[in-house]
Amino acid sequence: MVKIAPYGTWVSPLGAADVARAGTAPSWVRRFGDEVFWTEGQPLEGGRSALFRHDGTGVRRVLAAPWNVRSRVHEYGGLPYLVLGERVVFTNWDDQRVYLTDRDGTDPAPISAEPSTPQGWRYVDLVAGPGDAEVWCVREDSSDYRELVALPLDGGPARVLGRTHHFMTSPQPSPDGRHAAWIGWEHPNMPWDSSELCVAAITEDGTLGPHRVVAGGPRESVCQVQWEAADSLLVMTDPDGWWNLHRIGLDGSAVNLAPGEYELGGALWQPGHQWFAQLGRGRFGVLRTNRLTVLDERSGTVTEVETDLPVWSNLDADTDGVVVATAAGPRSDWTAVRLDLSTGELEVLGAPGELPSVEYLPEPRSGMFDAPEGHRIPAHFYPPTNPDFEGPAGELPPLLVCAHGGPTSHYVPALDVDIAYFTSRGFAVVTVDYAGSTGHGRAFRELLKEQWGVADVRDCATVATALVKEGLVDQGRIAIRGGSAGGWTAAAAITSVDTFRCATLRYPILDLTPWADGGVESHDFESRYVEGLVGSLPEHRDRYLERSPISHVDHLAGPVLLLQGLEDRVCPPAQADRFVAALDSTGVPHAYLTFPGEQHGFRAAATIAAAAEAELSFYGQVFGIETDAPAVELHR
Repeated sequence: MVKIAPYGTWVSPLGAADVARAGTAPSWVRRFGDEVFWTEGQPLEGGRSALFRHDGTGVRRVLAAPWNVRSRVHEYGGLPYLVLGERVVFTNWDDQRVYLTDRDGTDPAPISAEPSTPQGWRYVDLVAGPGDAEVWCVREDSSDYRELVALPLDGGPARVLGRTHHFMTSPQPSPDGRHAAWIGWEHPNMPWDSSELCVAAITEDGTLGPHRVVAGGPRESVCQVQWEAADSLLVMTDPDGWWNLHRIGLDGSAVNLAPGEYELGGALWQPGHQWFAQLGRGRFGVLRTNRLTVLDERSGTVTEVETDLPVWSNLDADTDGVVVATAAGPRSDWTAVRLDLSTGELEVLGAPGELPSVEYLPEPRSGMFDAPEGHRIPAHFYPPTNPDFEGPAGELPPLLVCAHGGPTSHYVPALDVDIAYFTSRGFAVVTVDYAGSTGHGRAFRELLKEQWGVADVRDCATVATALVKEGLVDQGRIAIRGGSAGGWTAAAAITSVDTFRCATLRYPILDLTPWADGGVESHDFESRYVEGLVGSLPEHRDRYLERSPISHVDHLAGPVLLLQGLEDRVCPPAQADRFVAALDSTGVPHAYLTFPGEQHGFRAAATIAAAAEAELSFYGQVFGIETDAPAVELHR
């Protein structure tokens, strides 16, 4: 019998522990011969990142605890390992040194020198050097100086290859070993604003000669490069406003292999990320806004591949037509997969986490909402979903509006157990691709130019208001939530508009000036990011003060929950500390939970579970709902 109960009070088989277990999404999937490797978070082991391989018969864990395969370059990391024959090279989180082991993870030994200070040198984007006798990568030091280096596998001294830009990806040697290619960019640009594809000859002493820029430049972003032949490169870049796949010669000549107003690339937050892979004979596996497609340069077409798992990431392939990646669906969690394009056979390589029956998992309704400014806002709406319950007649569910991070990220209609935790209890959830999101072309990204804290807030409020007008949610019970840049949007919303009743802020940006002005409370990678999002300094200092949520705690529209990792170097706890100190004098209910050992984004199971329960309790208290979560104390 279906029970009638108020929205938000429904009994769900999904608990906070299930949300924590879902923190194991695989990443960095790569093919090496017939084997497939990937990393995977381990929430029950303190959140470390483990390395796995599938040898054709089953999954093997390459490295046992405490090894943590993760880089901290740019604070977001990037490709942290490489397989060379029977050898595996990886970056270890604790000391950030590079280690060499075999495919079974036997006795890892360092091949990078010990720095003078802990984590003083960091390495990322590991690729094979000519002859496979050394690893080429980016080395970053604690003063934020970066250079391209070669690490001999025998543990000999590192060799500096060169330095051309303040930020660089690892150089890739050409098939004939005569040239190298890499991507570089300078402050104040982020790599998705403007970056350059560089090519240089490899000199007799193994370093890089003078470089030439063969693609990219002002308002053009190169996000991935691979050598196709000794004299040609395959490059994902956007000279026409959309990331398309190009063939570029050493002389800079360029051909768009399938021109179109669609995104086949993405924001290069982590060096080593891949959106395309070569299949041979003029065909390429390509991700079109996280949908797997095949690009055929002979016909100039991009054709979607129909699979049971429609959302893809971390693509790799070979010329045999076998693709590997991570994949998910609206009711299927992320897992490592292998797809034979010639037969359509899809093999799940990893072991997806245990979940309740699909009837408890929401099916998103994707749509577009009209913004008053003329653009359209993509969003995914998740209705309350629980086969055991229905809401009382005449009652509408509370709504949680999700603002993604970045702000150059975007949402995909893949299973998110964090969302299902709430929808299975009777909440509605909507994820919003506000102005500035990737996946919709450069013009859409640049709608956020100097409008951060305005356009993103406006779009989130527009979607929430539209759902109210459609009669789908309760106008008086709308919350906004987000982490990092999404936490900024949620904080800016709750201090500037009256659409939202409360806000949950995870490791947010709250005070622009110290975060942007010289990077006092930021880190080098993003230290000048805000110049494009808000305006240059010192000309627009007043705008920084006006936009910052910490300047408007006296205008809060409702209660606030803050969740903060104490080792976060991207959005440091000092910002949340000051915001809470200001809140303490307002009388507005609020709670502040801090988590030792957590950086930017939560990884340990205990943290993830505690954060989920605190958020549920918070909404229950604000909206007058009896929940099954332990009560979080609200202060005034």
